[in-house]
Amino acid sequence: MKNPLAAALFSDARSAEISEDDDIYGRLVGRWTVEVRDYEANGDVIAGSGEWAFGRVLEGRAIQDVWIAPEPAARSGIGSSGKPIRNRYGTSLRYFDTKQKIWRVIWVNPVSGVQNELTGRRVGNDIVQVGVYSGRSIRWCFRDITPDSFRWTGESLGDDAMSWNLEAEFLARRLE
Repeated sequence: MKNPLAAALFSDARSAEISEDDDIYGRLVGRWTVEVRDYEANGDVIAGSGEWAFGRVLEGRAIQDVWIAPEPAARSGIGSSGKPIRNRYGTSLRYFDTKQKIWRVIWVNPVSGVQNELTGRRVGNDIVQVGVYSGRSIRWCFRDITPDSFRWTGESLGDDAMSWNLEAEFLARRLE
């Protein structure tokens, strides 16, 4: 039996309301395997792996993803460093605000109860998303994007309000 939610949600093409230039997330559509690196304040690095899938939804007006780390086959929660990795099994919905000409991003991780709201823009070849979490500015970027790979960085603004602290880095390789 066909899933009625999937039939109503998924879209095969970008909406005509979004220009090709504004379709900054379209190149991420597909399935990715990801090396995960979480950076602790004490300098420790917790390594693991994950999966990330992106697709067009809502008549092509949005891009939704599902981010799973550790990957489904390794959901014991222990990273390659032998330390517990951060448990993430959540989704982002990114939709284009045609009036403001920016992308609105909502990330929800039911495992931890975390929700973030950001805005996304193209900066050169990168996608830069900014928001606030727990009173601190955050910046999540898709960098070094090629058809088969990208690097995602998660940063928070330092106490000096000038420097960014790298908290997480994901190295993605396309599966499909």
